[in-house]
Amino acid sequence: MKRINIIYWIVTGLFAAFMIFSSTSNIVSSPEAVAMLHDQLGYPTYFIPFIGVAKLLGSITILVPGFPRLKEWAYSGLLFDLIGATYSFYSIGEPVSAWSPMFIFIGFGFASYLLYHKRAAMKAAQA
Repeated sequence: MKRINIIYWIVTGLFAAFMIFSSTSNIVSSPEAVAMLHDQLGYPTYFIPFIGVAKLLGSITILVPGFPRLKEWAYSGLLFDLIGATYSFYSIGEPVSAWSPMFIFIGFGFASYLLYHKRAAMKAAQA
């Protein structure tokens, strides 16, 4: 159980850190975020801070103990964001080298989610 907890917190911490880091430029609508999301991908400018706040709240939710139902929604939202971003870059014709690294972060998200459920099952078995 201790080994699973350590791996879970490392993977989840890295995943949350990436999502928080990527949300900050969106929240403040930095010129880089606007250039990428609005100019390059075509998303409306009002969407940029919204998705940033959603990523920040989702990241906090997966880090805070408890709230299993909210965690499910947070994981799905964060993974939808990453998968949607990957597909958006693919759709505009970006080369594979530009969007394939996203699969690393998607992998961290899935690993965190699976470890979350493994921890929950182990806690339930101990009780």
